[in-house]
Amino acid sequence: MEALAVNGSLESLAEVGRLYADRCDFKTAETYFLRAASGYLEKKDFVNYLRCINRLLRAYAEMENHSAIDDVKEKLQELMLKEKVSLDSRTYYSLGLCASYKGQNKTALEYLEKSLAVALAADDKESICYAINGISIIYTALGRYEDALKEIYNLQVFFQVLPLPELRLSSQIMNGHILREMGKFDQALEVFWKCYEELREQKNLHIFISLLYAMGVTYLESGNHDLARMYLMLAKSSADPENLRYSTRIIEKRLAQIGDVAIVDYDLVFDAVNKQITEKKKGKVDFKNQFILLDLLRLFMKSPGEVHSKELIVEKIWKQSYDPRVHDNKLYVTIKRLRKMIEPDFDKPKYIFRAKNGYYLNKNARVLLQK
Repeated sequence: MEALAVNGSLESLAEVGRLYADRCDFKTAETYFLRAASGYLEKKDFVNYLRCINRLLRAYAEMENHSAIDDVKEKLQELMLKEKVSLDSRTYYSLGLCASYKGQNKTALEYLEKSLAVALAADDKESICYAINGISIIYTALGRYEDALKEIYNLQVFFQVLPLPELRLSSQIMNGHILREMGKFDQALEVFWKCYEELREQKNLHIFISLLYAMGVTYLESGNHDLARMYLMLAKSSADPENLRYSTRIIEKRLAQIGDVAIVDYDLVFDAVNKQITEKKKGKVDFKNQFILLDLLRLFMKSPGEVHSKELIVEKIWKQSYDPRVHDNKLYVTIKRLRKMIEPDFDKPKYIFRAKNGYYLNKNARVLLQK
């Protein structure tokens, strides 16, 4: 890629990328952010470089491009070692969000606590707000609802003096989710409707989809399936599945609970309740109580495209410490058995692939985990 010499050009590239990202066109935004980041890195403008990287990380999280996230993390590590650059609060925040999207809440909390510490040290009030918002998200995921509400309350104090309308809306939606988790459905819906009125002025597509999803889930859990279906279908129709892979997946997971997702739309469907696997071409696959294979497939289906190391697979599936003399052949044989079960053509696998030090599920496979 040719070097960009004029700083204004780099700012323009980053701004165009931001505009595409705001429209949830992350694939197009990625191109602009990568070009801007490359130029900033060549000029050793690490502040703006990290800003582009933060945008990229959040885009990759939504697209569930885990390999790209891993590549960015390696580049950040190299930057810290070679250039002695310290990561800023926003970068730790973005890394925390990436971990939370993968359900790695402990790791996410560590990143977000680091984000808060760096922001406090720099007295960067805006970054403090982002870190607190991220921490409230993880507290909610961990079931620490009272702690999450305290963080939301702390944010309200900052919002009285800081103009951060999008973050304030996001925090209010999280407030509604916390109330929903606590079974306070009427209070949650009241919060969501207030957000809806405010969102009419801001017109942020990603927040709009998040709000529709929040309302749909609240109606679903309160027993109103008709309204749940309506809001979840609105959310689904608003989300581009290529750019908003994560959002689309969680929306469809909820729709599946009320029978509004066609099984034929998926390559692999894992029915956790009945321990059944359905493959698009093979139909229902009988695993005959082969629980190791079921557990392994579930691990892969939770995060398509993510490489699972041999060490992690052995620890998760066999609850043992990895020993290559014991487990290499065992793992090879198990993967082979799994492929025979689910691959329509064993000689041309389309699902399970081998990486340098592990295995992964094709990130382009359409999969559904029904709980």
